[in-house]
This record gives sequence, C-alpha cells and structure tokens, in this order.
Amino acid sequence: MDHQNKHVAVFAFPFGSHLMPLLNLVLKLAHSLPNCSFSFIGTDKSNAILFPKPHIPNNIKAYSISDGIPEGHVLGKNPTEKLNLFLQTGPENLHKGIELAEAETKKRVTCIVADAFVTSSLFVAQTLNVPWIALWLPNSCSLSLYFYTELIRQHCANHAGNTTLDFLPGLSKLRVEDMPQDLLDVGEKETVFARELNSLGKVLPQAKVVVMNFFEELEPPLFVQDMRSKLQSLLYVVPLPSTLLPPSDTDSSGCLSWLDTKNSKSVAYVCFGTVVAPPPHELVAVAEALEESGFPFLWSLKEGLIGLLPNGFVERTKKHGKIVSWAPQTQVLAHDSVGVFVTHCGANSVIESVSSGVPMICKPFFGDQVVAARVIEDVWEIGVTMEGKVFTKNGLVKSLDLILVHQEGKKIRDNALKVKKTVEDAGRPEGQAAQDFDTLVEVISRS
Repeated sequence: MDHQNKHVAVFAFPFGSHLMPLLNLVLKLAHSLPNCSFSFIGTDKSNAILFPKPHIPNNIKAYSISDGIPEGHVLGKNPTEKLNLFLQTGPENLHKGIELAEAETKKRVTCIVADAFVTSSLFVAQTLNVPWIALWLPNSCSLSLYFYTELIRQHCANHAGNTTLDFLPGLSKLRVEDMPQDLLDVGEKETVFARELNSLGKVLPQAKVVVMNFFEELEPPLFVQDMRSKLQSLLYVVPLPSTLLPPSDTDSSGCLSWLDTKNSKSVAYVCFGTVVAPPPHELVAVAEALEESGFPFLWSLKEGLIGLLPNGFVERTKKHGKIVSWAPQTQVLAHDSVGVFVTHCGANSVIESVSSGVPMICKPFFGDQVVAARVIEDVWEIGVTMEGKVFTKNGLVKSLDLILVHQEGKKIRDNALKVKKTVEDAGRPEGQAAQDFDTLVEVISRS
C-alpha cells in the first residue's frame, strides 16, 4: 500500500506527563510507516521539551500552536489554570496547526491521532472528514468513570465514602471516596478541563479507535469487555519507551551508582511526580518516617522543597539516604536494590513500577491517581495506600516495615513479581499488544 501521501496530524495535550507517552507511540508508528508524515502539534513550550532530542526520524516534524495564555498574563497557583486556557482555544487553534503542517508537507492530513484530553480535535477530524484516533494516557481503569457519570454522581450524593460502586463492571472495589472531584463538580464549579473530561463518555465512542497506554493482561476482564461494548474499537499498545529513543544515560545525580552499593530490595524510592507536592507538614512526616525507620532511601524532591524538611535531616541521614532533585526513574525502579516505591500513582509511575515488579506505598493527590491506588491495593494487591491518603510518620513507618521486611508483606512482594512477569509476557512479539499495534498501523495506512 502506498503510504507516500499519508499524513497524520498528532495533537498533544501539551503538559507534563502526557508528552513522552504520546511521542513514544508516534515514534513507533513513524518507524512502522516510514513514508507517512507525522505532524506533531504542541505548543512552543511542550515542543521545546520533546524536540531537541536527536534520534527523531525525519518523518516526524513539530509544529507549535497557541497555549492560550494571554500576553503578559501571569499564571496563578492553580495547576489547572494553564490546562483551562489551552483547552479554551478550541478547534480554531488546532486548525492552525493543521494549516502549518499541510503548508510545509504539501500533503492533506489523512488521519488525526490525539491525546483524548484534546476533545476538540474530534471536531477538527469531522471537519476534515478523516478518522479520529484517541490515546488514553491516565490510569486506564479511570476511563470507565466517564461512561457512568450520572450513576456515580447519584451514588456519591446518597452514600458514605467507603461504599463500593458495585455497578461499575470489573471495578466493584472502587469506592465513593475514590471518585475524582472533577467528576462530581457540576454547574458553575465545573472548570473547562472538567467539562472536557465529563464529555468523554459521549466523545470517545466517536473515535475510530481508542488506544490504551497499558497492558490488557492486567485489566479486570469485565472492565475491558464493557469498554469494548461502548467504543468502536479498543486497542492496547505496550506503554514501554520506544527503543528508538535511547534511555537518557546520564546518571548525573549518581543515583544508580549509589543504588549499586545497597542490598537487594532494601531501598525505599520516594517520588511524587512533577505536578504537585505533599503539603509541608506531610513532607516533614515523610522525612521523620525515613529517618526513624532507618531503611536506605532515595528521595527525588524538587530543590525548592528541601528547605521544608526538618532541621539537620539531610545531614543526619546522609549515611543511609540520598536526596536528589531529579532521578532517572525508569532505571531506578528497574534496579535490584529498590524494594518499594512511595508514589503519587501517576499513570507513568504506575506503569514503570509494575514493569519492574516494585510494590507501592500510595499517596494519591487527585483524579485518576486515587482510582489507581485502589486498583493497586485491592485489585492487584501489590501495595498499600496511606490511611486517609495522608502521610503521617507512624503510618509511613508501618507501611515501609510491612513491604520491606514483614512476613505479612510477603504476599504483596510476591504479587508484584507476578505482575512483572505478566507485563513481560504481554510485551512479547507474539502477544496481543503486538497484534493490536499492527491493527493500529493498518487503520492509519488505510485512512
């Protein structure tokens, strides 16, 4: 089939943890369709993060559209403000990206691949009359919530926090207290971002394909079956980094050489992602727990937050602890010395943890992270969640003891290794994920 005239426009949700997984998928697609052009449409800021990289094949080009931030406007403290401003720019802004890409490639766009959060890219696809392929990047099970919004709202209004949501296929262990606030906010409280999310149940069935960035083998089968009944097509692509991008071999912070000096499965690795940090009193509780427990720890903590730690903490723990402002997380979690991951349960962190068989202590902040923590604790049984989703010194010491040394924690440790094996099997060339990827390539090349 001639792919010479195929031109895929890729719409990024141009923030943080959504960028790399989308680029990973596009790299794999560009490698399988070398004659097809891929126009990666982001903002100046997001493209600057992704595209200084060497090893980007020449059939991927980046184009920048507006981030929606008015000139001279200073962003406030609210982390969703920039998301709302970008989403408010709507289809007109996205069309500008298409115009730039078509002018440079001299090829009409034949297919759109988009982060599912950029719902207005569906209208662009409809205007151009081309297939729309949506990539779901949050923790996978949270997708179900957007198909049951009304039921969930009613249930949450009438039941206590610990009531389970028995009506969710495959996810009956989820509770009222696990529901994202965005889902429950209606009327004036609803932000642009929440409105986009809450429209997904109506929008995603219009996608030619919804691509899940996870392992089907780890999903509750009833959840998958239910999603398949609601979507035109659901494909799972293995979310592991493309081999086309060599791992950043910089161990500039010395984490890996430090881990080399520690015993197998003895280290607690602590990291809360790039978006939010625990409040100051909880950071203090984490520090006190790490000091008191005496376990070796590696803590990836933004530089500005180190000043919030107890006086003398860094000095007193330097024999058994290491604090860095950035860690090569994929390689850290894959290191034999790491025995537990203290995490916010962001989707990328969960993927890396299950891929390495590392049990988790969960402190979710919002949204899909809370759903993931429930799945980690009660479905896969490979971790525990901090009581009340709050760090206390005693709570964290207890959880560290459980997972790193106690006999009762053995089941969690064993389950984590089983999950790792499942993930390894899922990625084999003869596995379902490889077939799903071929199907996706086929959809694009036929568009």
